[in-house]
Amino acid sequence: MEEKTFQRIKELTELQGTSGFEEDVRAYMKQKMEPLVDEIQYDGLGGIFGLKKASQDDPRVMVAAHMDEVGFMLTQIKDNGLFQVVPLGGWNPYVVSSQRFTLKTSKGNYPCISSSVSPHLLRGGSGQKQLEVTDVLFDAGFESKEEAESFGVRPGDSIVPLAETIKTANGKNIISKSWDNRYGCTLVLEALEALQNEKLGHTLIAGANVQEEVGLRGSKPSVHKFEPDLFFAVDCSAADDIQTKKGTYGHLGEGTLLRIYDPGMITLPRVREYLLDIASTHNIPYQYFVSKGGTDAGAAHTTNNGVPSTVIGVCGRYIHTHQTMFNIKDFEAAREMLIQVLKGLDKTTVNTIIYGK
Repeated sequence: MEEKTFQRIKELTELQGTSGFEEDVRAYMKQKMEPLVDEIQYDGLGGIFGLKKASQDDPRVMVAAHMDEVGFMLTQIKDNGLFQVVPLGGWNPYVVSSQRFTLKTSKGNYPCISSSVSPHLLRGGSGQKQLEVTDVLFDAGFESKEEAESFGVRPGDSIVPLAETIKTANGKNIISKSWDNRYGCTLVLEALEALQNEKLGHTLIAGANVQEEVGLRGSKPSVHKFEPDLFFAVDCSAADDIQTKKGTYGHLGEGTLLRIYDPGMITLPRVREYLLDIASTHNIPYQYFVSKGGTDAGAAHTTNNGVPSTVIGVCGRYIHTHQTMFNIKDFEAAREMLIQVLKGLDKTTVNTIIYGK
C-alpha cells in the first residue's frame, strides 16, 4: 500500500462522526472530491456526491459510501454529572465499557470514558447482571449536572469513539475504528482519483450518504434525488474467520466481497455475472459473501421505480467497536474492482444488466 493511501485511511478513520453528526467527514469529502469532479451536490439530509458528467443520453451510475460510524447520543445528564445515552447503530454491550470517547458539544469537544464496574466491587455478590448498552453511563469528569451544563453539555450531543489508526507488525493489516464505513469513503476518493482523466460511458455520481447505521436512512433521499440506473454501495462487513473458515463468510486476506444475499437485498443474476466477469478479466481476488446485516443497497434497490444494486465490500474483524482489523490486500482488491467496474459501464452494458439485451 502506498503511504498516501495509508495516510488517507488514517485521516478518515480518525475523524469522528456518528449518525446524524457527520459534518467533519462531509467537510473532508468535499475538500478532497472538489478537484476530481465536475460538480458537488448534496441531498436534503446531508449526503454529499461528486458528479462526473457524461451526455444526457448516457446512463447514470451511483457509488455510495456512508459517512457515519456507530456512536451514542447523550439523552440525560444525571445529578452527579454522568450521562445516560442511547446507541446510534448496533453495539455489543460487552465492548462498550471502559473505552475512550469524545463528547461533542456546541461549546467544544471534551474527553469522555464509558463506565464499568471494577472487579473489586463485584466480590461477595452474584456478579454483574445481564448488561444492556443503556446500562453503561458515560463520564467526562464533571462533578454535577450544573457543572456539565456550564460547559455547554446538553441532551442531543453526540459521543464518538476515540482511537488511533495503526498497522500491524507484519504490515499486512490495519487496526482502526470506523472502518465501517470510512472504507467506502476512502474507496470513493481513490476511485475518483484514478478515473480523473478517464472518459466514462456514464454519468458517475460518487460520494457518501448519512445515517446508514440507524436504518439505511440516507440512501433513500440521495437515490431519489440523483435517479441512478445502477447503484453500488461500498461498505464494510463483519468478518467471521477467527474460529474457522469452514462454512463461514468474510475471511481476511481472501479478496473483495461479492455479496449475493442479505436480509434486505438479493443481488440480481446479471449484476452478479457482470462483477464475476470483471473479477475474472482483471484477476481480482474475491470471495462470495452472505450477510446477516444490510447496506444502503438494501434501501436503494427499492427506491424510485427500482434500481439494480449491489455491494463492493471488504470484511473487517470486530466491526462496530473501537478496534477493527482489516486486510490491506482486501482493500486493494476492492479498489481495483470498483475502478474496473466503472470503466466497463456504458449504455450497452447497463441495458444488458437491467434488461438482458
